[in-house]
Amino acid sequence: MTTEAPRTVREGTPVARIPGSKSLTNRALLLAAAAPGTSRLRAPLVSDDTVAFRTALTALGARLGTDGPDDCWEVTGIGRGPAGPARVWCADAGTAGRFLPPFAATGHGTFVFDGSEQLRARPHGGLVDALTRLGARVRAADGGGLPLRLEAAGLDGGEITVDASTSSQHVSGLLMAAPLTRHGLTLDAPALVSRPYVDMTLALMRRFGARADESAGRLTIRPGRYRPTDLTIEPDASTASYFFAAAAVTGGGVTVPGLGTGSLQGDLRFVDVLAEAGARVTVTAGTTTVTGGDGLRGGFDVDMGDISDTFMTLAAIAPLADAPVTIHGIGHARLKESDRIDAVAANLRACGVRVEDGPDRITVHPGRPAPARITCRRDHRIAMSFSVLALGSGVPLQLDDPGCVSKTFPGFHAELHRLFPAYAIPEHSEEEHR
Repeated sequence: MTTEAPRTVREGTPVARIPGSKSLTNRALLLAAAAPGTSRLRAPLVSDDTVAFRTALTALGARLGTDGPDDCWEVTGIGRGPAGPARVWCADAGTAGRFLPPFAATGHGTFVFDGSEQLRARPHGGLVDALTRLGARVRAADGGGLPLRLEAAGLDGGEITVDASTSSQHVSGLLMAAPLTRHGLTLDAPALVSRPYVDMTLALMRRFGARADESAGRLTIRPGRYRPTDLTIEPDASTASYFFAAAAVTGGGVTVPGLGTGSLQGDLRFVDVLAEAGARVTVTAGTTTVTGGDGLRGGFDVDMGDISDTFMTLAAIAPLADAPVTIHGIGHARLKESDRIDAVAANLRACGVRVEDGPDRITVHPGRPAPARITCRRDHRIAMSFSVLALGSGVPLQLDDPGCVSKTFPGFHAELHRLFPAYAIPEHSEEEHR
């Protein structure tokens, strides 16, 4: 990878129109709701998950509006923990199910959180346990998941060790609520997965006025008030991974403005993996460009635990490499919208590709995919990843649920076709889904 002086875009390279980061949008929404006054979030992601998160915040008392056609969201916060009673529908949004209960626990009243069957199946036990030990009265469904009933009377805070071996979102939710506790919070998460997402949370909290320190691996958040903040949301680095991968497997090029050396998103590190696979990568202060080389190079083993939302992108294009590719450190990806290791392995095998997988790893061998029907399991990242394999291989792969991409990028198929006209927009895509 090379780093250059800033420029707007690389000359002659197609520019991808990547929507705002889901992770940044939903964190900023919560922090703005917790602050007094009005914050403005520019270029937010407008998708199923972020709209669900917005709606959930209005149930908790925040007021949200727009300044222009979804280009800027205005959030008038409540400046404290929310007041119940409230019923909060989280839909499919894992961030809503993990971030909003700690926020509600700093307020007063009764709150009931629920979501889709897909979200109910995702783990919430670590969060429920942490809130209980901090003094909240929480009653969860069998297995520690949603629906969750919370009797809130504020939180004192204190010191706590959190099991974050299945999701870093538990930690982020507790951290964002911490300034609203009476005495602040010191948190230790020795088995933390996806650390870059916690770093993102801390960076945004500081932007909204929180005082956060780290020492010997322990995070200390002091009590205080958030302040309203205007923020421009970066393009989503996880979503950008599909377009970067498309460039790598077609020999083309893609530039994404707004993602550069100062990005808050750990998933931008995916371009380092593509560089190892033979792509040419250039990162400036304000852009990232990927250009395909002379085919995809395999023969390497990579730990993608910190950027696990992009492991599927690599695994899906790995059959096009000249040697096997092994990805490890991704065991927690089995507990996302789907069992993502199993979903990738099963779909690659359906395409006739040789795959070996284990509890936290997958090895993909080279091979030309055969036409197949891809089972998306209502998981947007499975649909997007295998769309790139279809493009790169030239083999027709039929997605059983192409519209599930609306969770994070309703216009995904159209944008991939615009940049790479060889990609055929699937029938019954997201326009019909919506």
